[in-house]
Amino acid sequence: MKIEAEWMRGGTSKCWVFETDHLDKAHTKLDDLLPRLFGSPDSRQIDGVGGATSTTSKAMILSRPAKDDIDVEFTFAQVGIEEAAVDWGSNCGNCSAVVGLYAIEKGWVVPTGDSTRIVTRNTNTGQIIIQRVSTPSGALPIIPDAQMPGVVFPGYKVGLGFQDPAGKTTGHLLPTGAAADVIVAGGTRWNVSMIDAGAPVVIVRAEELGLDTARYDTWKAGVEQQLDTLDLIRRQAAVRMGMAAALGQAARAVPKLAIVGPPTGPDCDVNVMMLSMGKPHPALAITGSIALTLAARTHGTVLNAITGSTPEAVLRLRTPAGVIETWSEEHEGTLLVGVDRTARTIATSIIHLPETFGNAVEASLATATR
Repeated sequence: MKIEAEWMRGGTSKCWVFETDHLDKAHTKLDDLLPRLFGSPDSRQIDGVGGATSTTSKAMILSRPAKDDIDVEFTFAQVGIEEAAVDWGSNCGNCSAVVGLYAIEKGWVVPTGDSTRIVTRNTNTGQIIIQRVSTPSGALPIIPDAQMPGVVFPGYKVGLGFQDPAGKTTGHLLPTGAAADVIVAGGTRWNVSMIDAGAPVVIVRAEELGLDTARYDTWKAGVEQQLDTLDLIRRQAAVRMGMAAALGQAARAVPKLAIVGPPTGPDCDVNVMMLSMGKPHPALAITGSIALTLAARTHGTVLNAITGSTPEAVLRLRTPAGVIETWSEEHEGTLLVGVDRTARTIATSIIHLPETFGNAVEASLATATR
């Protein structure tokens, strides 16, 4: 079996990009096909194309919809590493940056002007993301030259504007109806805020974890010692937000968990460390940054207590990879919350799978239904 794919970097993540038509030719359920393509279950993903980390075990599946108002529809898949499973419960903001670039490179969208506008829709959440790809003189630069925190080499500049992002997963910006709540986990009461915008996120104060807010560089070690407690907080939040009926049913990818503290310098508004699939994120989940932006604008949240109630056009978030800026703008009653990323195509590939794969899956399904 051979499957066409592009290997692309979007923001601080890498993903394999597939077209729906190409995957349909495999005649195999994606929940079975993607783990095998990525080499899961295996912590090294040695017999597949996965990168063995949460930020590199990702897939984007693209299609051209019949709707005139949408240029590209895409579905995000977080492929398990130690388990042969796929999480479809959220979107990846970093990987979203590849969608507009892919559309231009494949001729789905013709560049116009110095910035090409591409309307995309994420099927996981129903979120409309307005992408603006830098195309000076009506074409992609011959050599990508845009830089961003957390990536050594340049890429093509892509602006991502999440259109009216509140409540796309749970139906409400504040899923519990409150800007702040108390969660009991590990025998301790935790003051948190639960926000749904871009992705569902539970926000925890760094002080309550015993982290030194004056020394951001020490956070990672302190967080790693409390991962079990943080996951319990996250699972409690999943139940409180209506995303799971019980703690054990909470997805690994969502809700995300963000730890926030006061800024330690004039170059940022808040210090942030986010968890990704149970581990400290090396930078920041962009969908999570959208939630943090709206949390900062919402009176009474844990984050608003740090940033203050004056809505600023730009929110500066210190992350392990550097300071990331999000922006907000309103136009004719529509709110866009966004961030600028870079993206680049790394390789065009044909992925090979054993010819017996499809038969083996069918045989296992037949056995399971007896």
